[in-house]
Amino acid sequence: MKTTLISVFVLTLLIAPFSFAQAEEDAHQETGHDHAAGGDDHQEGASEEVEHKEEHGEEGEHEEEGGHGHEDENGGHEETATASLNAKQKDLAGIEVATLESKRVDYEIYAPGELLTNGYTSYHVSPRVASVVLRRHVELGEHVTKGQPLVTLFSETVAQAQADYRKAYPEWKRISGLGRSVVGDQRFNTAKANIEAASATLLAYGLNGDDIGALKASGVGSLGEYMLRARVDGAVLTDEFEQGQRVEAGQPLVTLADESELWVEAHLPASSDIVLEKGAEAVVKAAGRVAVATVSQEAHTIDPVTRTRIVRLELDNPEDRFHPGMFADVYFRFKTSDPVLAVPETALMRGADGDWTVYVEEAEGEYEPVEVELGRSIGGLREVSGLAAGQRVVLRGAFFVASEIAKGGFDPHNH
Repeated sequence: MKTTLISVFVLTLLIAPFSFAQAEEDAHQETGHDHAAGGDDHQEGASEEVEHKEEHGEEGEHEEEGGHGHEDENGGHEETATASLNAKQKDLAGIEVATLESKRVDYEIYAPGELLTNGYTSYHVSPRVASVVLRRHVELGEHVTKGQPLVTLFSETVAQAQADYRKAYPEWKRISGLGRSVVGDQRFNTAKANIEAASATLLAYGLNGDDIGALKASGVGSLGEYMLRARVDGAVLTDEFEQGQRVEAGQPLVTLADESELWVEAHLPASSDIVLEKGAEAVVKAAGRVAVATVSQEAHTIDPVTRTRIVRLELDNPEDRFHPGMFADVYFRFKTSDPVLAVPETALMRGADGDWTVYVEEAEGEYEPVEVELGRSIGGLREVSGLAAGQRVVLRGAFFVASEIAKGGFDPHNH
């Protein structure tokens, strides 16, 4: 019995290693099979991942290509700055739109001006020698005629000249009555020279022929008194003197002017290059009255005080509606020789980079900024280039359109 148990135990020890090895081998094979299956799954997953990456790679490339498609060659977006406004907004903002046309433009250029007396027909009355005012004969604003007495003066110098005439006249009267053959050439010529010199002196002092004729009657009139008379028809514009006042030679006492024709002096900027031909018309507005004047002269120098270019016009004033000293508004009329594209100054706006811009209506309520180059000023208009005839342009309310674009975050210059 004991021998039998030992035999069974030994047999078990001999058989066990083989069974354990076999089991281990079977387990290993089974595990290898599982790994193989997992490898297949892994390979399938990797394939799917590669396919996924390829798909996403194509989409990425597509997106990248699409992204570059929205960029211009400078890397900036081609997105156009526009503003959309409804009818209510347009009405509140006072937006005015009109179709741009190429046409000849009638326009005006403004210049401030002043009405003056006509320097060729007005006259300053003044004594030729130092005198004292004795009497006045006219008042300010009075209309006088040529030869009418204005003021009586007294002068010691005139008194001496009158006395010389009184002495020379009787001598000349006697010698001229005898004749040259009786008195001789020398005596005749001397007497004639004396009377002519005395007469010329009196005329130079402001006396006329009647005044000199009165001196021929001995004892008539007071020596030293003389009158200043009107040399032209006109109105008394100034009479800055008082009776008893002593005045110097050349000091103006009375200014006379024929107001039927006045001068208008218009002041243009020194940089103005407009061409004004003689006879060109201009509208003059002064004191609520309107008239037409014609260009007569133009100064070729700049006024040293006002630093302006002066243009003189003639204004007919038969009804005496205008008077010297009035300020005036002068409007010179012009017309372009060729058709031009022009917009009001209110249509122009400065862009972000300082360029001039106008807003074009692409559709109802849709506005797009367009950069333009400015040309000459045509009255209240400005010639522009960069636009085409037929485009609809915002004439008024451009500031509101620009504000709407700015609020939308658009860059008007596509930067």
